[in-house]
Amino acid sequence: MRITASLRAALYARAATSAQGHDGGSAAQVTALRRRSAAAGCAIAEELCFVADGWGGATLWRPALQRLRDQVGGGGRDRLYVYSPDRLCRDFADQRDLVDQPRRCGVEVVFLKR
Repeated sequence: MRITASLRAALYARAATSAQGHDGGSAAQVTALRRRSAAAGCAIAEELCFVADGWGGATLWRPALQRLRDQVGGGGRDRLYVYSPDRLCRDFADQRDLVDQPRRCGVEVVFLKR
Protein backbone atom coordinates (compact mmCIF):
# COMPACT_ATOMS: atom_id res chain seq x y z
CA MET A 1 0.00 0.00 0.00
CA ARG A 2 1.28 3.45 -0.87
CA ILE A 3 1.54 5.89 2.05
CA THR A 4 -0.35 9.13 1.48
CA ALA A 5 1.89 11.96 2.64
CA SER A 6 -0.70 14.67 2.03
CA LEU A 7 -3.30 13.15 4.37
CA ARG A 8 -2.77 14.65 7.83
CA ALA A 9 -3.94 12.12 10.39
CA ALA A 10 -3.81 11.70 14.15
CA LEU A 11 -4.86 8.99 16.56
CA TYR A 12 -6.27 8.93 20.07
CA ALA A 13 -6.04 6.07 22.56
CA ARG A 14 -7.08 5.85 26.20
CA ALA A 15 -6.87 3.18 28.86
CA ALA A 16 -7.45 3.59 32.57
CA THR A 17 -5.12 0.63 33.21
CA SER A 18 -2.21 -0.86 31.28
CA ALA A 19 -4.15 -3.99 30.25
CA GLN A 20 -7.72 -2.83 30.19
CA GLY A 21 -10.28 -5.50 29.40
CA HIS A 22 -10.79 -6.89 25.92
CA ASP A 23 -9.25 -3.83 24.21
CA GLY A 24 -5.85 -4.31 25.80
CA GLY A 25 -4.04 -1.25 27.06
CA SER A 26 -3.38 1.93 25.17
CA ALA A 27 -0.29 0.38 23.52
CA ALA A 28 -2.49 -2.33 21.96
CA GLN A 29 -4.93 0.33 20.79
CA VAL A 30 -2.12 2.39 19.22
CA THR A 31 -0.81 -0.70 17.42
CA ALA A 32 -4.28 -1.48 16.02
CA LEU A 33 -4.86 2.15 15.02
CA ARG A 34 -1.47 2.38 13.27
CA ARG A 35 -2.26 -0.82 11.36
CA ARG A 36 -5.64 0.54 10.27
CA SER A 37 -4.19 3.88 9.18
CA ALA A 38 -1.36 2.15 7.29
CA ALA A 39 -3.93 -0.05 5.50
CA ALA A 40 -5.60 3.18 4.38
CA GLY A 41 -2.25 4.47 3.12
CA CYS A 42 -1.75 6.93 5.94
CA ALA A 43 1.29 7.24 8.22
CA ILE A 44 0.84 8.89 11.61
CA ALA A 45 3.78 10.75 13.09
CA GLU A 46 4.63 9.99 16.72
CA GLU A 47 3.76 13.53 17.83
CA LEU A 48 0.25 13.02 16.45
CA CYS A 49 -0.41 9.99 18.67
CA PHE A 50 -2.43 11.33 21.57
CA VAL A 51 -2.43 8.74 24.36
CA ALA A 52 -4.19 9.10 27.70
CA ASP A 53 -2.71 6.40 29.93
CA GLY A 54 -4.22 5.99 33.35
CA TRP A 55 -7.20 8.27 32.71
CA GLY A 56 -10.78 7.12 33.21
CA GLY A 57 -13.47 7.88 30.67
CA ALA A 58 -15.62 9.87 33.09
CA THR A 59 -13.59 13.07 32.82
CA LEU A 60 -12.95 15.24 29.78
CA TRP A 61 -9.98 16.96 31.44
CA ARG A 62 -7.24 14.68 30.13
CA PRO A 63 -4.07 16.37 28.85
CA ALA A 64 -3.85 14.18 25.72
CA LEU A 65 -7.51 14.82 24.89
CA GLN A 66 -7.07 18.56 25.33
CA ARG A 67 -4.00 18.59 23.04
CA LEU A 68 -5.94 16.59 20.45
CA ARG A 69 -8.90 18.99 20.61
CA ASP A 70 -6.53 21.94 20.15
CA GLN A 71 -4.89 20.25 17.16
CA VAL A 72 -8.21 19.41 15.52
CA GLY A 73 -9.78 22.78 16.32
CA GLY A 74 -6.84 24.51 14.67
CA GLY A 75 -7.58 22.75 11.38
CA GLY A 76 -4.38 20.73 11.53
CA ARG A 77 -5.81 17.30 10.64
CA ASP A 78 -7.81 15.55 7.92
CA ARG A 79 -8.52 12.28 9.72
CA LEU A 80 -8.68 11.06 13.31
CA TYR A 81 -8.40 7.38 14.23
CA VAL A 82 -9.94 6.22 17.53
CA TYR A 83 -10.28 2.62 18.72
CA SER A 84 -13.92 3.01 19.79
CA PRO A 85 -16.26 5.79 20.94
CA ASP A 86 -15.91 4.82 24.60
CA ARG A 87 -12.18 5.53 24.38
CA LEU A 88 -13.13 9.20 23.93
CA CYS A 89 -15.35 9.11 27.02
CA ARG A 90 -18.10 7.12 28.68
CA ASP A 91 -20.94 9.64 28.52
CA PHE A 92 -22.89 9.36 25.25
CA ALA A 93 -23.65 13.10 24.99
CA ASP A 94 -19.97 13.94 25.50
CA GLN A 95 -18.99 11.29 22.93
CA ARG A 96 -21.28 12.93 20.42
CA ASP A 97 -19.74 16.34 21.10
CA LEU A 98 -16.20 14.94 20.85
CA VAL A 99 -17.02 13.40 17.46
CA ASP A 100 -18.95 16.43 16.18
CA GLN A 101 -16.14 18.89 16.99
CA PRO A 102 -13.63 17.35 14.54
CA ARG A 103 -16.33 16.79 11.91
CA ARG A 104 -17.27 20.49 12.04
CA CYS A 105 -13.60 21.22 11.32
CA GLY A 106 -13.62 18.92 8.28
CA VAL A 107 -11.93 16.01 10.05
CA GLU A 108 -13.10 12.48 9.25
CA VAL A 109 -13.37 10.39 12.45
CA VAL A 110 -12.59 6.69 11.94
CA PHE A 111 -13.43 4.14 14.65
CA LEU A 112 -12.02 0.62 14.60
CA LYS A 113 -14.91 -0.68 16.69
CA ARG A 114 -18.37 0.73 17.34
